[in-house]
Amino acid sequence: MALAADRRVLLTGASGYVGGRLLSRLESSGIPLRCLTRRPELLRGRVQRRTEVVEGDVLARDSLDVAFEDVHTAFYLVHSMGGAGDFEELDRRAARNFAEAAGAAGVGQIVYLGGLGRDDDLSPHLASRQEVGRLLRASGVPTAELRASIVIGSGSASFETVRALVEHLPIIVAPRWVETLAQPIAIEDVVDYLLAVLELERPVDAVYEIGGADQVTYADVMRAYATQRGLRRRVIRIPMITPRASRVLLGLLTPVYGRVAAAMVESLRNETIVTRPAAQADLGVVGRGLAAAIERALINEDKEFAETRWSDALPQPPLGWGGVAFGRRLVASRVVRVDRTRQEAFEPIQRIGGTTGWYAANWFWRLRGILDTLRGGVGLRRGRRDPHDLRAGDTVDFWRVERVEPGRLLRLAAEMKIPGRLWLQFEVDSLEHESLIRQTTVFDPAGYVGLAYWYLLYPIHHRVFGGMLRGIQRAMRLQEVPRAQRHRGRRFQANGCS
Repeated sequence: MALAADRRVLLTGASGYVGGRLLSRLESSGIPLRCLTRRPELLRGRVQRRTEVVEGDVLARDSLDVAFEDVHTAFYLVHSMGGAGDFEELDRRAARNFAEAAGAAGVGQIVYLGGLGRDDDLSPHLASRQEVGRLLRASGVPTAELRASIVIGSGSASFETVRALVEHLPIIVAPRWVETLAQPIAIEDVVDYLLAVLELERPVDAVYEIGGADQVTYADVMRAYATQRGLRRRVIRIPMITPRASRVLLGLLTPVYGRVAAAMVESLRNETIVTRPAAQADLGVVGRGLAAAIERALINEDKEFAETRWSDALPQPPLGWGGVAFGRRLVASRVVRVDRTRQEAFEPIQRIGGTTGWYAANWFWRLRGILDTLRGGVGLRRGRRDPHDLRAGDTVDFWRVERVEPGRLLRLAAEMKIPGRLWLQFEVDSLEHESLIRQTTVFDPAGYVGLAYWYLLYPIHHRVFGGMLRGIQRAMRLQEVPRAQRHRGRRFQANGCS
């Protein structure tokens, strides 16, 4: 991205969903960056050292002047829908304050992300988003307003709502809005569009409608997600379902809460499709299709999840029954301290499976292998390539080594036939005079069947995996005598005795 090094950028909403992703892209570009936030102490730990963090509130006009000093482009990515009070009036006041401060400071460009919709009867939420754009443009500062439909990306309210409905309901009963047309856009494409405004040679004052390659109904979005996850789902339209019933359903089954759910339901009646395709020509961004956007969201989520350090991510007190949820995944973890070096503690972990077995309840693993074979799975017949050495990609019975760091980490991905995806991970950390072993099981359930599998078998898995960890401890104690014998043998050889 070729951006002018002297064009300072002000970013609002850096701790939000879109703003957080834009933040990392702006920082990687190397341009001067300043973030405006109400709670700077929370944001400073997330930004690079050269990124400025300034305290301010768009609802308090006097707090904005310092933030706008020497700013060329200001991104406005805030809204008040999740706050207390009349969100329309709050958004109106915030936009006026921001626009006035930008005009007084001589800002060259405002960039705002709003919402699509061209009906005369817009929902209060969409009408407010478009009113904010008009108020920003009224400041006299050139304003690029990007209007988007559903944003597809792990963590966005619309995507998490679709995910929760499809994962939890075998039959999705929906009102007439399920057939409303939308033009979903991947979060990566949204960020690309926002950055493209920075690359323009001169400021622009325009409304750009942005979207992905496909115009689809909300039912199509649900079906596409189900296909990506390997789930069979039916979406049935029942017109008599009231908006209130829809809000209650979303509140019960999805992470979207209270007024956000209400605003979303109201907005779903409006078509949100691109009717003026100037954005693609002027900004040079080609949005991907729905299937590609969902696939990308799931891949990115897997990547972020795989890089999680469970010794840091999990709460310190023991987890309750059933583990803890991280997004759609369910996590159970156990910790044990051992009087060994990190390398010694890792030795029995690295030998797991194959002829060594699983250190506890081997009968359970043999039975599980037989059942898997009967279902056409890989069973236990594969064993492992080497009884001591492990490499990424190796098979270990019906697991596959996904990642291994000798002396520190082993992650196995299950290849048995189960309603979801399962990982088993071991981490070893050095303490002052001992080592800490954390064993973590992570399950990504495939719909309601996967959830039932996790909770119904959790008592058995709790005993089996807990026994495995205790068995690893016993294996370390059994290593003491052979190790002492090896040391004596080396001394005899050094003295010429063999």
